[in-house]
Amino acid sequence: MAAAFGFMGVALGAFGAHGLKDRLLANETLATWETAVLYHLIHAVVLLVLTNRHSIQRGTFLCFASGIVVFSGTLYILSITGIKWLGAITPIGGVLLLIGWARLFFEKKKEVK
Repeated sequence: MAAAFGFMGVALGAFGAHGLKDRLLANETLATWETAVLYHLIHAVVLLVLTNRHSIQRGTFLCFASGIVVFSGTLYILSITGIKWLGAITPIGGVLLLIGWARLFFEKKKEVK
């Protein structure tokens, strides 16, 4: 799943830079697309790190995964369509990402043997 998120982040970044650039410039949403890609890729790497840990807390993983979908997804759609009310949903994704980080911070540390 982490690899799929990473793949999609790179693909969407390239698509925005090349295939959609004129539309994003016309909509004045290139910076919004770039923000979506940045957060998408950063959190795809976090998912990859989480999958390589000995113990994965499912809730933390799901917060990051759903945060990517909601945060970056709404920004992608907003950038292409210009539907501004999607911006009201985007913070929900941001909160999910923050909850994921908070869960990581408060996870019980396990001793390495």
